[in-house]
Amino acid sequence: MSHTETATFGGGCFWCTEAAFKQIEGVRTVTSGYAGGHVENPSYEAVCREETGHAEVTRVEFDPEVVTYADLLGVFFAVHDPTTLNREGPDVGTQYRSIVLYESDEQRETVEGFVDELEAEGAYDDEIVTEIEPLEVFYEAEEYHQDYYEKNPSDSYCTFNAEPKIRKVREKFADLARKHEA
Repeated sequence: MSHTETATFGGGCFWCTEAAFKQIEGVRTVTSGYAGGHVENPSYEAVCREETGHAEVTRVEFDPEVVTYADLLGVFFAVHDPTTLNREGPDVGTQYRSIVLYESDEQRETVEGFVDELEAEGAYDDEIVTEIEPLEVFYEAEEYHQDYYEKNPSDSYCTFNAEPKIRKVREKFADLARKHEA
């Protein structure tokens, strides 16, 4: 087994970002959880009541020989709107904020450069509001949140929010996407 690294991203509901990152070749695991807050062992309910300061995030374990951190940033910035403060689609609240939690100086430099490039090329009509912070603690979300899309593919929330992100990954990042049988 080759060396793996982890990356932590928050871009709206973790069910959707988890489903999107699982489409990428070289991604070993994607775990939904909470980070960026001030309360130990937060519950989903407390996070939703905005009592903990945490964002819903996904922690992506990946093989850097197959997919790079910069590739993952490309996916992350494509599947959510990094210009809306504390919201993604129908979800509103600080737990849905756009945030990249770096785990090394190299990741920090890469994400800062990535955002600078997006801004310089005018990739979005509005300013990017994505927070860039060090990952202090990642708390795994409750079991019923893990693999939510796979367990609940006909859930209307997933149909309207996760599936378009999955399609976008498969189309825009066809070279990175896992090959699916027809």
